[in-house]
Amino acid sequence: MLDTQQVIANHYPKVANSHLFNKPVKKILKYLLCEEQLNKFTVHYPHLTGFDFVEQVLAYFAFTYRVNDQQRERIPETGKLIIIANHPIGTLDGLALIKCVKEIRSDVKVIANNMLMAIRPLHEILLPVNNMQGGTQKQNIQNINLHLRNEGVLIVFPAGEVSRLRPHGIRDTKWQSGFLRMAKANHCPILPVYLDAKNSAFFYGVSLLYKPAASALLVKEMFKKKNKNMDITIGEVIPLDAFSQLPISLLEQVKLFKKHLYNIAKNKPGVFLTQKPIAMPEERRELLKALKAECDVLGESPDGKTIYLYRYGLSSPIMRELGRLREITFRAVGEGTKQRRDIDKYDKSYYHLILWDKNDLEIAGAYRFGDVKQLLEKGESIYSTSLFHYNQSMQPYFNKGLELGRSFVQQKYWGKRSLDYLWIGIGAFLAKHPEYRYLFGPVTLSAQLPSAAVKLITAFYTHYFPDNENIASAKMPYPICKIAQENFKDLEYKEGLAWLKSALKHMNVSLPTLYKQYAEICDEGGVRFASFNIDPDFQNCIDGLVIVDMTMLKAKKRKRYFPLT
Repeated sequence: MLDTQQVIANHYPKVANSHLFNKPVKKILKYLLCEEQLNKFTVHYPHLTGFDFVEQVLAYFAFTYRVNDQQRERIPETGKLIIIANHPIGTLDGLALIKCVKEIRSDVKVIANNMLMAIRPLHEILLPVNNMQGGTQKQNIQNINLHLRNEGVLIVFPAGEVSRLRPHGIRDTKWQSGFLRMAKANHCPILPVYLDAKNSAFFYGVSLLYKPAASALLVKEMFKKKNKNMDITIGEVIPLDAFSQLPISLLEQVKLFKKHLYNIAKNKPGVFLTQKPIAMPEERRELLKALKAECDVLGESPDGKTIYLYRYGLSSPIMRELGRLREITFRAVGEGTKQRRDIDKYDKSYYHLILWDKNDLEIAGAYRFGDVKQLLEKGESIYSTSLFHYNQSMQPYFNKGLELGRSFVQQKYWGKRSLDYLWIGIGAFLAKHPEYRYLFGPVTLSAQLPSAAVKLITAFYTHYFPDNENIASAKMPYPICKIAQENFKDLEYKEGLAWLKSALKHMNVSLPTLYKQYAEICDEGGVRFASFNIDPDFQNCIDGLVIVDMTMLKAKKRKRYFPLT
């Protein structure tokens, strides 16, 4: 309940103790703070907190917002994110933004000053600060960092107060640098959002005369917003590498972010390089329905996930979701197409192996593979020919081969044997089709790996898994470092692998999972790496062309990957 007398006592103790001023000031504040209306709301909805409270307040005022559907897709569905926004009316605009983001992300929280923290029903979605430049308790800073480390989304109003009348219109006052410090400390991208609203002319007139008096009018201004709406403009995500190394002061960087925000409000180009949004997820029930109707079941993984085999169909939610998840996963490791979905011309002609989590109704991961002989006989090309030139000696591998690639495992399933389970699916397919002897295709090294790490990895695989037939050459060759190869010259394979892992550990990286997988799958001579290519279409990542002879599969791997037959 709002008690005007208590507000006077807390903030104006001299007035509270004055018989002359207490009564008239109390009367004025009751009017400005709309005490009666606010208390009626509190009486009717005492049980509401968090997002329920936000929705009810907006419903009470019939305050709505409009946002373009394509712009809505710019809010990433997952991953840590800081949203920065202007604060034009200082009240309902913030609640509307919370609701807008909540429709995409349930893990949204808001940086709150002391004034906002006074609204107790909102506490569960607030992270308090004293101000955005300093003075915030250490525990509060830790809570903010923890939320971002847990891949949460954080809304920040950098001005820390309502917008005012400025020479160029209604604009925020000076932005504080806290949001940028948080983003850099937590390696976090930033999403700019412009809120198009304003208070009354009377408010701005009072603000020009005396800002504290205008602040006292905010509640009254809020009640003037009944049955109003607000347009929201959502910009594109600004990735960390667009601002992490700028050679200017933090203050100047903050000014650039503010300029970027107001530029997108006018449909002008922003200041920073941005990232295209990823498509929204497919509706779960429709996706499950399509999987059951359009796929063959190859079996089930040891932990109960279903392994499906899918062939491309027109306007299928399966392909759209595969493309969306590929883009999310590949962007997370510095790759990706920068498109809404990662779908290319080869997808319609290939098989797609899908690992389906029926508990969470999620595609955990997928593999793409194509019948090379069949594709070439139909006059179609295969994906790896966009990266490598093949010699005539490759023909036997084409005749009995499957080209593999575009594999991914969603981040939430990393470390849960999902890639291994996909290989069980490959084993089930091969058991039904023994005519395929060879598996081959590009295996990626992320562009995020240090150049020294890439030199060592490519040198290691070229040394221990050589292609003595020279069956392929890269179109944009990655040169193998002879000096790096010297490290493995006198070492047996296991010794060389231990040395490589130790060297990578000192660089704070590890050997990519697929490279480990291929190296351990066959007896000696069953795996080779023919060439390494630079792929400009995927952020200049390095692709190694691997060739696997399945007749040389290790006995324990055969037992592992062929249990479904």
